[in-house]
Amino acid sequence: MANASSVFQRRRSATPSELAAIPWLALLTLNERKRIESQVVVSDPMPGDYVCRMGREATFWFGVVEGLLKMSTDSASGRTITFTGVPPGGWFGEGTAIKRETYRYNIMALRHSVVAGIPVDTFHWLLDNSIGFNRFVMNQLNERLAQFIEAREIDRSTDPDVRVARNLATLFNPTLYPGVGEVLRITQQELAYLVGLSRQRVNVALNRLEEQGAIRIEYGGMRVLNLSALRASGT
Repeated sequence: MANASSVFQRRRSATPSELAAIPWLALLTLNERKRIESQVVVSDPMPGDYVCRMGREATFWFGVVEGLLKMSTDSASGRTITFTGVPPGGWFGEGTAIKRETYRYNIMALRHSVVAGIPVDTFHWLLDNSIGFNRFVMNQLNERLAQFIEAREIDRSTDPDVRVARNLATLFNPTLYPGVGEVLRITQQELAYLVGLSRQRVNVALNRLEEQGAIRIEYGGMRVLNLSALRASGT
């Protein structure tokens, strides 16, 4: 399933509760779903395990059932550039799967996670046969484009508070990450990895956002109170 052998060896069939957490399965017809469910496999990457590696062939299309992943790339100078986090409900790499290309990024687990996948051939069968699945993938691609345009804007910001707010808004995207809901289970250290700031500076930004009424810091995560305010930060 994954490119790291330890993750691949831990693959198994999905449980009913794990299948229920896959958003696009509900969009399939009964016959399509019966055909596909047996082909869904899951694995349990540990922190630091790679689900996808740059330059490796895409053989599966992946999504997060539980946990948190990081999408990043390594520059020619050796600097790691983080694109985004992938929280529960997020499926990624559809563009790579459609073109059957090699990965242009790394996907690494930031914590113990549950990752689901279907073979690329199955992904293409769904594209050829399922209207509901096609609509899901089109929405994904549209939101993904907006996400990366947003990421470029965030990268140009030198205000740490804005960077934290806008990155949080991205992780609360209900289309890309329907499994998040109103509460994002993430530690301040994990958010610091995604934003590219120190944990201490992230803590300062989060406290300011809480004072503004945009979020509420809870045990083990953050609750969004005003998503529009997070998205508009710095504008």
